Amino acid sequence: MTSLEEKYKKEIHAKLMKQFGIKNPMAVPNLDKIVVNAGIGNEYKNNSAVVEEMSDVIAQITGQKPVVTYSKVAISNFKLREGMPNGVKVTLRSDMMWNFLNKLINITLPRVKDFRGVSPNSFDPMGNYTLGIVEHTIFPEIDTSKLAKIRSLQVVVVTTAKNKEQSKQLLKELGMPFRKSRQEIEEEKKKAKAKEVKAEK
Repeated sequence: MTSLEEKYKKEIHAKLMKQFGIKNPMAVPNLDKIVVNAGIGNEYKNNSAVVEEMSDVIAQITGQKPVVTYSKVAISNFKLREGMPNGVKVTLRSDMMWNFLNKLINITLPRVKDFRGVSPNSFDPMGNYTLGIVEHTIFPEIDTSKLAKIRSLQVVVVTTAKNKEQSKQLLKELGMPFRKSRQEIEEEKKKAKAKEVKAEK
């Protein structure tokens, strides 16, 4: 069991159960899987090695060999033919999933320059969270000295939550650094000021 999963089972599970009034322990929001993918677009037309390159990148980042996805239909505007490689993806579960999320939260995201948190609005109605990563070089596994091109990635955290509120609270408890709204910042300032006044008395 990973440290993050252990924290979930020992602390977060009971906390979420109480917060949302859930009576069945099996109904408490949990992680289901994490999907990491990268699009190739029409780059394959001029650079067929991009498939192997992106597969290596995803494998380094996740520790698991990805699968290549192919276009199901032809799209002339994008110069995309049916059956042409258009991306690579990997689906992480169990320990691989927990290890990746732990690394993402505690090591990778803090490496982003001028990091102020991730968007709190990227949830779908089912409670799944999508995080776009503009530069894959934030992952410590990437050797920038051998870098051919900076790539963008997408990380989708799939949960068993019933809605966005439950999913957001689950990820927040796990340590996901959501960007704070102005209202939240102002409330924190007020609380800090009230605490200072109380201490002075």
